[in-house]
Amino acid sequence: MLDVHRLRIFRSVVASGSVQAAAVNLGYTPSAVSQHLTALQRETGLALFARAGRGMRPTAAGHALAAEADRLLARVGEAESLIADLRAGRTGVLTIAYFASVGAAWMPYVVRRISAELPGVRLKLELREEIPNTREERADLQLVVAPRSFDPGSGFTAHHLVDDPYVAVLPAGHRFADQQEVELAALAEERWVDNDFARGWCRANLIEACTAAGFTPTFGVEAHDYPTALAFVEAGIGPTVLPALGAVRLPDGVTRVGLLRPTPVRSIHLVIHDAVEHTPAVRIAIAALRQVATGPVQ
Repeated sequence: MLDVHRLRIFRSVVASGSVQAAAVNLGYTPSAVSQHLTALQRETGLALFARAGRGMRPTAAGHALAAEADRLLARVGEAESLIADLRAGRTGVLTIAYFASVGAAWMPYVVRRISAELPGVRLKLELREEIPNTREERADLQLVVAPRSFDPGSGFTAHHLVDDPYVAVLPAGHRFADQQEVELAALAEERWVDNDFARGWCRANLIEACTAAGFTPTFGVEAHDYPTALAFVEAGIGPTVLPALGAVRLPDGVTRVGLLRPTPVRSIHLVIHDAVEHTPAVRIAIAALRQVATGPVQ
């Protein structure tokens, strides 16, 4: 049976680079740290360190154990947090995964609503663009962008929240800046600012709409996220086309214009773990997300 305390000391030595540095970081004596390492090597039957000049370095076995220890200690940390919650009278943890453009637009209201109505629930928020492959990695609730007919997987249920239309964001002085709407094909000759380096579903949806309008957009510069793309637009580099939620907060001097013929749209869904669907925290989260998805909230 491995001693978790010794594993923590072992990881400190690997991370710190020496017994002496780990002892300083942990507030132990070097002798105490060395004794724990000796005991851990005896328990595992492995040589975890090898001499390197006047110091030592992890062996291949040491590196392998360090990687596994990280995963084990993370789970131990989660268990310790649960115990602390129970001792303090908190009623559990709710994990919510969300993608970037709903983070600023929706999540502050959702978190405030849950915290106000159920102050004993600890929220664990995760920025995540894709649905994990394994059930163990998945959150209780996850906001995703996907086709309306997508399958969330066994044990999970998807609820459609809203369709988010794309808009064009134009620099100051652009020829279409004073219009409310513009045909997508009217932007065909522009050099666009790309805003989705991951080449995900949102970008594929946009390219499909452009194809339907009879052209393929030319991207003059690539940004890795919406705020950077908007900054490029503000600098006059070119227009960008993105979902309306990504254009909620615009820099000064840029203009948001609706798109027609066609209007690209992405569907936003809430994926719920069936095991927690009827808990109070999830019911409040669902209500808050439905409210914030349908319009401004106070």
